[in-house]
Amino acid sequence: MKLDYKKTIFVGLAFMLISMFWQAYDNLIGKILIDKFGLNQFFSGFVMALDNIFALFMLPLFGALSDKTNSKRGRRTPYIIVGTVVAAFALVGLSFVDNLQTTKIKSETAIVEEYENVKDLHDDVNEWANVTFQMSEGAEKTKINKILANYTAPSAPDELSLADTHDVKEAYHNYLRLQAWKKTSSDPGLFVGFMIILLIALISMSVFRSPAVALMPDVTIKPLRSKANAVINLMGAFGGVTFLILSMILGIDKYSYVNYGPAFIIISVLMLVLLGLFLWRVKEPKLVEEKLALEKELGISDEDEEEEETAGALPKEKRLSLILILLSVFFWFMGYNAVISKLSDYAPKVLNMGFSTALLIANATAILGFIPIGILSSKIGRKKTILFGVSLLTVCFFTVRFLTPETGFMLYVVLGLTGIAWASINVNSYPMVVELSKGSNVGRYTGYYYAFSMAAQIVTPMLSGLFMDKMGRIVLFPYATICVVISLFTMLFVKHGDVKPEAKALLEHFDVED
Repeated sequence: MKLDYKKTIFVGLAFMLISMFWQAYDNLIGKILIDKFGLNQFFSGFVMALDNIFALFMLPLFGALSDKTNSKRGRRTPYIIVGTVVAAFALVGLSFVDNLQTTKIKSETAIVEEYENVKDLHDDVNEWANVTFQMSEGAEKTKINKILANYTAPSAPDELSLADTHDVKEAYHNYLRLQAWKKTSSDPGLFVGFMIILLIALISMSVFRSPAVALMPDVTIKPLRSKANAVINLMGAFGGVTFLILSMILGIDKYSYVNYGPAFIIISVLMLVLLGLFLWRVKEPKLVEEKLALEKELGISDEDEEEEETAGALPKEKRLSLILILLSVFFWFMGYNAVISKLSDYAPKVLNMGFSTALLIANATAILGFIPIGILSSKIGRKKTILFGVSLLTVCFFTVRFLTPETGFMLYVVLGLTGIAWASINVNSYPMVVELSKGSNVGRYTGYYYAFSMAAQIVTPMLSGLFMDKMGRIVLFPYATICVVISLFTMLFVKHGDVKPEAKALLEHFDVED
């Protein structure tokens, strides 16, 4: 019983193109909505949560539909084809609308010209005074002038304090956003078109996400699924990294009002290329037949386990541990997803740096950390490893609040450690949940895990956005820190689910639920 790695890699191409799409969505859509259409943080957060809202009902629906599908290409492949093609063409559509909106605000407003004057401006009082002199009257200009008024005395410094620099930049970026929103609200055609195409893309991705997940076990015998899932997860990680490298090459990860069209078009082309490669090498009906023949040869049954006798509901102590674990999952996803969904807006406007390199480092350290973290978990237990990860994540998020444009390079170190922290949490949290289940209800407990993690990812882009609207972008990492600290306290009181895993081959430590 040896895993066919070549076959599994080709099956994993579906995950690779899925990850490329979501990495582009997470990092570019929010910037477009805020900078070019003028949405505030709350409403842009709502749009960023739409994929998880759709996932709540569409993933089970299309997973069930694919179970009942019978076509020449198999049960899952037709959904992968339709979903990928429609999503890829929707990305091309988004690229055209993005280009039209960029051209519109450049030709019909002074937003881009004004932004060029301040995009690399930090804390020089006289330069900011010159900038505000050219601003149109409004609340944001008044805010900036009040701050600058404190520096008019002969003995006053020529540079703004760190707090004043944050406040001035926040007010100015809001001033630019309000100009964009004024243009959008007076002529909403492009915005409506953008949202319609975006909804088509999100629905298309939801169509084949569950079928793509189900394909691997369809073509892999049960004893080899952990190794196969490890390969699938790595393919997905490479997809996300591909977009981050692309954004660095195109130079779109730092400044606002750039044309993101080329990035969307390249990602859509790569998705179609990967789909073509997938269809060339993955003949689903044939692979399913080979798997069934191998099962018969080896005497392996892949039928559902018979219903186990249970003594009723989960005992009180275990039920309490389950609740505490799920609450922990909810709160650390609240913190982590807020950062991931808002970093592309935060890093350029607060730290004057691009987001791609930092996220690339976080992805790389997480991938490299899976194996040693899996080994560590087997030695010290899941709970201790999670507590280590949550503690490290708390320190990382807390530290970012104090970074400045001058010390922004430290974000690379902090997000590198964040990748390790998140891997420590993610490797162990799902196994702790299903450890409390019976063989007959693993699916139900898996549903609990995803319900809490997905609920957090629906709520947090909007809630964090609401705080950022009221208190400025600088509140992002304190918000994330508080969420993670809450998860630390709930996790401390967990008493069950910490059974040491069996020894695994190195690759199997990549077998993590996302």
